[in-house]
Amino acid sequence: MALKSFIDVHPDSHFPIQNLPYGVFKPHHRGEARPGVAIGDFVLDLSAIANAGLFDGPILKNSDCFLQPSLNKFVGMGRPAWKEARATIQRLLSSDEPTLRDNDSLREKALFPMNKVEMLLPTVIGDYTDFFCSMHHAKNCGTIFLGPKNPIPLNWFHLPIAYHGRASSIVISGTDIIRPRGQGHPIGNSPPYFGPSQKLDFELEMAVVVGPGNQLGKPVDVNEAADHIFGLVLMNDWSARDIQAWEYVPLGPFLGKSFGTTISPWIVTLDALEPFACDAPKQEPHPLPYLAEKKSKNYDISLEVWIKPAGQEHSSIVTKSNFKHLYWTVTQQLAHHTINGCNLRPGDILGTGTISGPAPESLGCLLELTWNGQKALSLNGLTRKFLEDGDEVILTGYCKGNGYNVGFGTCSGKIVPTSL
Repeated sequence: MALKSFIDVHPDSHFPIQNLPYGVFKPHHRGEARPGVAIGDFVLDLSAIANAGLFDGPILKNSDCFLQPSLNKFVGMGRPAWKEARATIQRLLSSDEPTLRDNDSLREKALFPMNKVEMLLPTVIGDYTDFFCSMHHAKNCGTIFLGPKNPIPLNWFHLPIAYHGRASSIVISGTDIIRPRGQGHPIGNSPPYFGPSQKLDFELEMAVVVGPGNQLGKPVDVNEAADHIFGLVLMNDWSARDIQAWEYVPLGPFLGKSFGTTISPWIVTLDALEPFACDAPKQEPHPLPYLAEKKSKNYDISLEVWIKPAGQEHSSIVTKSNFKHLYWTVTQQLAHHTINGCNLRPGDILGTGTISGPAPESLGCLLELTWNGQKALSLNGLTRKFLEDGDEVILTGYCKGNGYNVGFGTCSGKIVPTSL
């Protein structure tokens, strides 16, 4: 019989008992930030469950990891703790378990309607790295800027390319994004343009939340890298394409990216995603030994991007992609990140880079969808080449199970005018 919760969960919900993603929240009416798990339209307060003594397994029984204002301590405890917590939470929420179901007082303390809480960043993010791991995105960008002859640089097929981002400007879904200012390409003999970005873009990404880190100088083996990944979130790595195009030679992205990155509040664990594992694309040439995996896998996660234009009531879908299109896997990304001895820490974020697919409707940013502004995108009678003030971008993602979804909710942000 399929696992079922005593809490009524709509079949279209992203948060059935098969998922149980982790986040950090504050009740609207009282209290401090604390860890929670999404179940249907409710948030289960893990601090209430811990204070009731219901985490009674050998690892978590005497731990205060769910009495913290972030998930860092818990994610740093590793897979045995994660499995123990998941088993306990699934048991407590199952329809045939009376411990929580029949305890009115505890249910009142432990279950909050989602519309009565404020979601916060789930971890304290010490460092953030953004990769460039979609071959379709790399090919399209290369064709736009370099021409069709050799659009992808030779090194791209040998290593997962990345840059270090700005952790301080990562924000939770629902946070407004202020249009950045900066320099753009000069026209003719004029000085460089300076002012608000004219080519503001979204990027459809996902991101790894790092679990246990590694010691400085000690790389993570690619075949053990999954044990260092707590789970995944949706990510919109907003981009000012005009600022980026002028500044990126020779050291790469800076002001064109560091003004804002949005993540979804719920971390979906690898355990919840495991039923949706699929083979990763074949890699040619074969990776060097430190990147060669015994089992190279992605996950079948359907991804969508919607834009709600300024002043409009309805949003339009502009992208349908899938996580399985990534060329370099998240385990390869993590292993490569540490091969030089770089130390990762619990709560760090590793972005995948824009996830574009092979079809025209699967392109993961406006740069590709409008071919750098050469053609306009139609949105219910309106057109866009890049984002305008007041536009809202909504990312969503989910895996389709047998009668249930394992989803990520939404990752949204609205563009507001520059404040200067």
